[in-house]
Amino acid sequence: MAARDQFDTLAPEFRIQVNGSPLPNGAVADIISIHVLEDVDATSMFAITLSGWDSVEMKVKWMDDALFREGNPVQIQIGYRDQLQVIFSGEITGLEPDFPEARPPTLTVRGYDRRHRMMRLRRTRSFTNLKDSDIASQLANGSGLKPEVEDSKVVLPYVLQHNQTDLEFLLARARRIDYEVVVEDRSLLFRSRKIRDSATLTLRRDIGLLEFRPRMTTMGQVQEFVVQGWNAKDKKEIVAHAVAGSEPTLMGGATSGPSSVQQLFSNTGATWAATPVQSQEEADQMARQWLSGVALGYIRAEGTCIGDPALRAGTVVKVEGIGNRFSGLYYLCSVEHRYSMQKGYRTGFSARRNAT
Repeated sequence: MAARDQFDTLAPEFRIQVNGSPLPNGAVADIISIHVLEDVDATSMFAITLSGWDSVEMKVKWMDDALFREGNPVQIQIGYRDQLQVIFSGEITGLEPDFPEARPPTLTVRGYDRRHRMMRLRRTRSFTNLKDSDIASQLANGSGLKPEVEDSKVVLPYVLQHNQTDLEFLLARARRIDYEVVVEDRSLLFRSRKIRDSATLTLRRDIGLLEFRPRMTTMGQVQEFVVQGWNAKDKKEIVAHAVAGSEPTLMGGATSGPSSVQQLFSNTGATWAATPVQSQEEADQMARQWLSGVALGYIRAEGTCIGDPALRAGTVVKVEGIGNRFSGLYYLCSVEHRYSMQKGYRTGFSARRNAT
């Protein structure tokens, strides 16, 4: 158990703040379960289920309490003893009372990270002579969030947001260049996927890793990605190529998905994408990033481990003890933290890898 000596995994703890104050002891005692789902491609959410019945006064409780009003900010920390870490910061968006037959009622408090503020209003507007990172900064400021953006470098003459919410629009822009849209507390992060050659932590089978199910497939992998567009101003075709071997990193592996396809099925050709592009620079960027995104689907995996608050979506972990081909670095797309009085603390995750 040397890999987990910093935790007493038999005694998980949590701490919840609502409106900036710790949850009252009475509410803490009534908590049945805590569920936090974090995703780099969707709004993260939480659900806290409490007992909703006062057996002394014989009436429902918490359901009408101002503590759980919609809009109240919530922060959730979890871990072991003095090793608690923040795994969620957001706002209450809904309540779900449950009145089952022959059992006491319960109350589930639900909420989302502050990306939900960008899901309310559909807009049609244009942006001129801005980079995608500049657009992300404007949208963050308009939603009351602090922008923390990574320079996307390519200046775009004209971009249209057509009858889309700000989040739909920004996610669509991010997908074009393989970026992430993440909210941490009150900050909006617009950044390239952090696919690295180093890991934030190591998971080893039969120590911290309880279950692991990887799937490797060459289906969907291509040896070349081509973006084809048209420059209306210059009346010229725009064509950009990205080929196997141009992936920014192999995550510690030797052969990427595109390279594997090139070696095994060399006559499969390329994938073409006819899409609106306004410059050769933009097309080149999209081709590289799309090939990288396709490669990241070479190995997909789901796993469950002893609860660990250091597991966060958008980070890279190292998996050991499952053979040579499938051991290595994995990028976490989503992470699910679950705590209950009956089952303790477990963390599930979905992950991807671009090479073996």
